[in-house]
Order: sequence, then structure tokens, then C-alpha cells
Amino acid sequence: MGRAVAAALGWPFVDLDAEIVAREGRSIAAIFAMDGEPRFRELEREATIRLRDASPSVVAPGGGWVTSAETVAIVCPPARMTYLKVSPETAFQRIRRTVRLRPLLRRDPLGALRRLLDIRHAAYERADLVVDTELLGMQDVTQRIVSLAKAPLP
Repeated sequence: MGRAVAAALGWPFVDLDAEIVAREGRSIAAIFAMDGEPRFRELEREATIRLRDASPSVVAPGGGWVTSAETVAIVCPPARMTYLKVSPETAFQRIRRTVRLRPLLRRDPLGALRRLLDIRHAAYERADLVVDTELLGMQDVTQRIVSLAKAPLP
């Protein structure tokens, strides 16, 4: 989705996890295994700081990025956050081939998705735009996000 929005806007696309992997020289799973989730969240914060002064871009952070209000505040505002709402069941179907690469989902992935949504729901709902991706196709979701990105700041 992020790549489609970036292409529609003519902006660069940044996968925050990929940025962290490239900088650290090891996988997200390895970071979690060796250093734990708190260190990974520090790396997310550092990557977010590096984005602060970058030109406009579409950034896809991992699902836990939003749980740190301090990290979110580094870029929002002026950046705008979109929550692509989806049920845990649909999320699992979409990521089932890569679930082994996701440290927080290794055991009981569907149960973990449900628990994480319960924990993160309020943070997700604070997004500038909430788009239910269960009901809309990719083109409609892209158009909604592009419209938000082009709208003047309040």
C-alpha cells in the first residue's frame, strides 16, 4: 500500500524496518533475539529522527511504532498518520507467508495479532485517517491517503 501511495504522490517510499535492517546489518528477528524489543524501539526512534528533516515521503513503520507517543511526535505534525484498519484474521491471511519473520507473532500468530490490536487499538485510532481496508480496494485506499497527503494542514 505504501509503495502505491508513494508512486501516486511522486514521493519516495521508506520501509522503516528495512532502513533499520540495512543500518544494523541484521534482521529484525535477530535484533529482537539479541537485544530485545526495547532496543528495537530505540532503533525505530533513531530512524524516525533521521526522517524528520527528509523531503516528503511515504513511510511504512512497523505496527508497534505507534505505541511510542514520543516517537510519533518527532514527525507528527507535520506528517500525517494513516491507520489501515483490518481484522486480525484478515491481517493473518495477508502476512501468513512471512509470519516467521515477525518476532512478536512467532507463537500463536492469530492470538498475538488479536492481543496486539487490543493493546494498540487506541494509538491506531488517533491516526489522522482511518481506512477500513476490509471494505475498500487498493485503489480506493490509495486515493483516500493521497487526498489526505495533498490537503493543507489544519
